[in-house]
Amino acid sequence: MKIAFHGAARTVTGSKHLLTLKNGKKILLDCGMFQGMGKETDTLNREFGFNPQEVDVMILSHAHIDHSGLIPKLVKEGFQGKIFCTPATKDLTAILLEDSGNIQEDEVKYINKKRAAEGGVYVDPLYTVQDALNAMHNFQQVEYGNWFSVTDGVEALFTDAGHIIGSACVHLKIQENGGKPRHLTFSGDVGRYRDVILKSPQEFPQADFILIESTYGNSLHDEVTTTPEQLLQWIEKTCLQKKGKLIIPAFSVGRTQEILYYLNQLELENRLPKLDYFLDSPLSIKATELVKRFPQYFNRNIQKILQTDKDPFLFSGLRFVRTVEESKLLNYRNEPCVIISASGMAEAGRVKHHISNNIENSRNSILLTGYCEPNSLGGRLMAGAKEVGIFGVRHEVHAEVGSVRSMSAHGDYEDLSQWLASQDVRQVQKLFLVHGEYPVQQAFRDRLLKKGFVDIEIPERHYEVGL
Repeated sequence: MKIAFHGAARTVTGSKHLLTLKNGKKILLDCGMFQGMGKETDTLNREFGFNPQEVDVMILSHAHIDHSGLIPKLVKEGFQGKIFCTPATKDLTAILLEDSGNIQEDEVKYINKKRAAEGGVYVDPLYTVQDALNAMHNFQQVEYGNWFSVTDGVEALFTDAGHIIGSACVHLKIQENGGKPRHLTFSGDVGRYRDVILKSPQEFPQADFILIESTYGNSLHDEVTTTPEQLLQWIEKTCLQKKGKLIIPAFSVGRTQEILYYLNQLELENRLPKLDYFLDSPLSIKATELVKRFPQYFNRNIQKILQTDKDPFLFSGLRFVRTVEESKLLNYRNEPCVIISASGMAEAGRVKHHISNNIENSRNSILLTGYCEPNSLGGRLMAGAKEVGIFGVRHEVHAEVGSVRSMSAHGDYEDLSQWLASQDVRQVQKLFLVHGEYPVQQAFRDRLLKKGFVDIEIPERHYEVGL
């Protein structure tokens, strides 16, 4: 068999890995959209690097758009097979892809309006809302811990990855031409041990080949216990002392729920300042309601809290902003407040407008809460840019910019090493490092070599290798 890496190869986005068996069957692991790659982004998302009509089946590790976002395009261009995932991933993916279809349509309207004025050629969206709805017919859900048939000679197992609700590591048992079964594991995105909401990543069966994410392969996160304190410090400094707005870009799935949980905890401790806290993202609101429907995936601590607090993501002062008109009204608000909005990299969505309208006022603060691709708006702000372009307008950065490193849903190198600890390194024939920036992956490879892994490869995009 062969495997080709068509995304998340020496970068952290666009996850797509295509397995081709000796009998010609093709299994696609994830079908993610590239995000935050600057001018390259659209071009990268237009070309798969393979023919969707030739793919027989797909397995989805989790719902994040950089892992699921091109599924509607895949189906639109001829893929007809099943898409296996966990129940929570199916439900989350449905709302994320519909939202993404809306974004594709809106962006193309804006682009074509400019092109019409300049006499240029019109472009089509990557896919539409209807394409996203159509793609959901291909989904088939399977719970954690159950081996299931993928195609002739291939079985799969999902184990909990602890990254977001429903996230899974994918384990394949492949038997070709009556030979000895070989085991391939795809990590998807590995979460944190001792996560504030979710269970820890599970141990997994011995693998011959492992594809492991490496987003934070060279760093350690701050202690999670400091996160509520850091949030409180930023709220007090920005809203109480400077009388400004605290803008928190946050991914709709995972990060938003974590922030709401911490703010709820501060209120339970009578420490949360009495302010208005706006959740300005219809998608984040939907995602939070959906997460509440899967309490069986919560860790023991949350299960215990649920006995006395029916909703650990709700607190007094929290306001839900659903319409565009309500969102725009926040621009005219002079009172101190906290605005939580998507996207997490500040590359799209309503939060980009909030940053645009507030970045030049030194009373305000922008608090980044997770990984930002270096070319994204969040990445540039995190790097200390003194001036940034937003919607074609240059803005001087006078608002204070900060970050909370402890809030990543990705495991750091200790978490990733712990995830690998269930493996006998002598039986692992090859490790592939995916979903990481190349310098980070090189540092992570050095760490893994010291742990006894022998053959570690860092594939480039479209690289194919026999196993």
